[in-house]
Amino acid sequence: MLPSMTDDDLRMLRQDFWDDRYGSSPQIWSGNPNPHLVDRVARLAPGRAVDVGSGEGADALWLAERGWRVTAIDVSPVALRKGAERAAAVGAEVAERITWTRADVLEWGPDAGAFDLVSAQFMHLPPEPRAALFTRLAAGVAPGGTLLIVGHHPVDLAPEGYRHLHHMRFTAEEVAGLLDPEAWEVVLADAPARTVERPDGVVTMHDARLEARRRA
Repeated sequence: MLPSMTDDDLRMLRQDFWDDRYGSSPQIWSGNPNPHLVDRVARLAPGRAVDVGSGEGADALWLAERGWRVTAIDVSPVALRKGAERAAAVGAEVAERITWTRADVLEWGPDAGAFDLVSAQFMHLPPEPRAALFTRLAAGVAPGGTLLIVGHHPVDLAPEGYRHLHHMRFTAEEVAGLLDPEAWEVVLADAPARTVERPDGVVTMHDARLEARRRA
């Protein structure tokens, strides 16, 4: 077992867990791109992007539609197939800009300086593997490129049934602490609030957002 990884952690990270989840219904997410990605990336010139934990492909599609060449990474071939099918339905021009790649984020990392944008939206791991992954992702950003990492903030209590995974939440400041200040400019490190409707009522949640630019 990897350091700091419990049996529950490992279950949540296995391919079969996500294959079962993505196979349980035609669509498990909204189909919309993550709003923080849209908010922060719409102003950037398109280039080479990697979407880590791409799921059913909403973020990858949004990027490709705006001219980015995207590598979509996920552990689940079921999710990747759904993303590829959705891209094909949008059109060949968009579909050909996306490469769908199955990879385990506990081991995978981009080549050094390979991407102008590295995006990880709600990619949650226990502390030690998380720090290792985010460090690898930072190494994959090209000079002048952007690292964008968003996740659930630990100030919020996880929903019932997920509270044993609270240690997978993180702050933007934790992620910023992994970056060499001589090599990086932290553009944004905050935790904006949003409201979410749950079966038990409307709750306020906070998202950790880290946007950093690698100095050219």
